[in-house]
Amino acid sequence: MFKRTKKRIVAAIMASLILFIITALLVVYLSSYYSVSSDNREMLKRHVEMIGGGRDGAPPDGDTPPDGETPPDGEIPDGRPPFDDRRRDESVFELSTFYTVIISDDGSVTVDNGNEDVFTDEELTEKAKEIAEIGKKSGKVAGLLYMVEKRDGSTVIAFMDSSVTDRSMSTLLRNILIAGGASIVVVFFISLFIAGRIVKPLEENDRLQRQFVSDAGHELKTPVSVIGTNTELLSRDIGENEWLSNIVYENERMARLVTELLDLSRAESAKPEYAEVDLSRLVTGEALPFESVAFERGKALTCDVEDGVTVLGNPDQLGRLVSILLDNAVKHGTDGAEIKLSLKTDRKGAVLSVENGADEIPQDRLEHLFDRFYRGDDARGDEDGHYGLGLAIAKATVEAHRGEIGAAYRDGSIIFTATIPTVK
Repeated sequence: MFKRTKKRIVAAIMASLILFIITALLVVYLSSYYSVSSDNREMLKRHVEMIGGGRDGAPPDGDTPPDGETPPDGEIPDGRPPFDDRRRDESVFELSTFYTVIISDDGSVTVDNGNEDVFTDEELTEKAKEIAEIGKKSGKVAGLLYMVEKRDGSTVIAFMDSSVTDRSMSTLLRNILIAGGASIVVVFFISLFIAGRIVKPLEENDRLQRQFVSDAGHELKTPVSVIGTNTELLSRDIGENEWLSNIVYENERMARLVTELLDLSRAESAKPEYAEVDLSRLVTGEALPFESVAFERGKALTCDVEDGVTVLGNPDQLGRLVSILLDNAVKHGTDGAEIKLSLKTDRKGAVLSVENGADEIPQDRLEHLFDRFYRGDDARGDEDGHYGLGLAIAKATVEAHRGEIGAAYRDGSIIFTATIPTVK
């Protein structure tokens, strides 16, 4: 039980922290990517503005053409190259490579090749013409950011080599993944430590409770036995007596409680030797006595037991499990209803189920049926000296065999299902 609780705590901590780590790293990467992309686009935009006298033919930085004359729009000022190299003086441009292609309306092409070792003029011209045909104003192609600007008499297509920033972003992503993976590993071990600290007092408390149940059961055996012996001797001496009968009745109830406490203690704490058990044969044998008991109470017991089901377990405890479920069905099932006992196998193992008619049971009560001393109005009565320990013993037995047990209400019947791993 506590192993399952520890796993759930670890899963909850891991899920929360992993979500936080992923979100934080994703925000870091996306914000960095957006910042770098924005800077690249801004540099490319400034580069375009510096080409051939700037946007709309205006000279950059307030320069005027020679002799104070303003050239027509789209024309290059006299004495000025079509590409202004003053941007090279800025450090932000020194680490970037730009390429520019100007396509005039008459078909002539002017190319500014920032690095001929990477792209030839012909390659740049071909890319520029393809981009011009597409009609997009900006984008990215073959590792180059591009921007298109229409001017009177020409089309300017400017490129910026983004391979350096792309590699930087790839490095950043790789480092983020490495840091994230390392963080998740660290978080896993931290969550194991935290879960252990959380579960430890619960385990200790449960151990003390089990120890108390065991000690109380053993301590009560002797006085119960003495009271039983003395009442028997008194009955021989004084004969039938109303007060003596009450003592005998209550002592018998106490004896049954002690027996159930010891059974619960053994199921929860003892570690008996396990062996291969023919569960099919065991279930059939345990069911036989209950057929007559169910008949006396006006109920029919039907069995559907698959042959050859073998599990690794303790035959005494498994037999006790079957008898508890059948006894519960016979005593608390609806009068006249059929009791169905089934043993099948599936991918999880051997599936033992007992179904009996019952009044509707709310879900919140179903969850407590296996609690110690729990007795619901419909699911458990207080007749026959029962104290609500039977299903708790059944649960402890199934968990000791590394299985699971549960209850469900469906179509007027309550179904108890126990799953135990089979021998492979």
